[in-house]
Amino acid sequence: MSVRFPLRLTLLVCGFLGLAALPATAQQPALDKIVAKVDGAPITEADVTQALTDLGESIAQIPEAQRRDYAITYLADLKLGAKAAREAKLAETEDFKRKLAYQTDRLLFDDYLTSQAKKNVTEDAMKALYADTIKTLKPEQEVRARHILVETEDQAKDVIKKLKAGEDFAKLAGTLSKDPGSGKEGGDLGYFTKDRMVPEFATAAFALTPGQISDPVKSQFGYHVIKVEDKRDKPVPKFEEVKDQIEQFMYRKSQQDVIMALRATGKVERLDAPPAAPAQ
Repeated sequence: MSVRFPLRLTLLVCGFLGLAALPATAQQPALDKIVAKVDGAPITEADVTQALTDLGESIAQIPEAQRRDYAITYLADLKLGAKAAREAKLAETEDFKRKLAYQTDRLLFDDYLTSQAKKNVTEDAMKALYADTIKTLKPEQEVRARHILVETEDQAKDVIKKLKAGEDFAKLAGTLSKDPGSGKEGGDLGYFTKDRMVPEFATAAFALTPGQISDPVKSQFGYHVIKVEDKRDKPVPKFEEVKDQIEQFMYRKSQQDVIMALRATGKVERLDAPPAAPAQ
């Protein structure tokens, strides 16, 4: 279950995803520890951590136990290649200097965004946002129901006859239901809100009282026999349950605010022709 943050705000913030990484949840120990040397040049624990971050999805298929060795080998190749490039005077070319200036700006920008966000995203600030968001949540009804899914209306009517004769709903679901997921759980769908189910199913389920069994309900999947177990207002999630989501939201919002402030105070001059706005 998730706390819903303002949609317009969320969409705006999402436009800046990837501009700066969220902070690590725990600082890695002994980052200055030297783990290897390449022609005398050290590779530190911090280098390995950075390499693992940079490699990201490209090493996702490598077993976790082997990723560290892969990263160290990658760093060794990097240092060997960089040394060869310096010896070839590539670091002195204008093309390299332009690339270096760009990467320096990008890394500084990323670090600045992260450092500014760290100042704003405190435990108290997260709890305050949680409290404000919880106040706006309106009670939403949930139903807990079981169902038995069959192919035809006659089969559904036969199921209802068996239930009226005293047969157990969960056992019948286990043997008769065509729903491979809930069938194994005695037809139990757990708690759900009205928007989680197809309209025909939801309308029928929410019209029932706890303990009541429906008539055959047709949907795109077949015919359902529904039994409502319980109704309740959807519980409000606890702070700890949504803390990670709040933290990520606040970091991205804080970074977006920094960008907007920089744009407001900075002077940007376009010397080329900006693209024409699309015709209305």
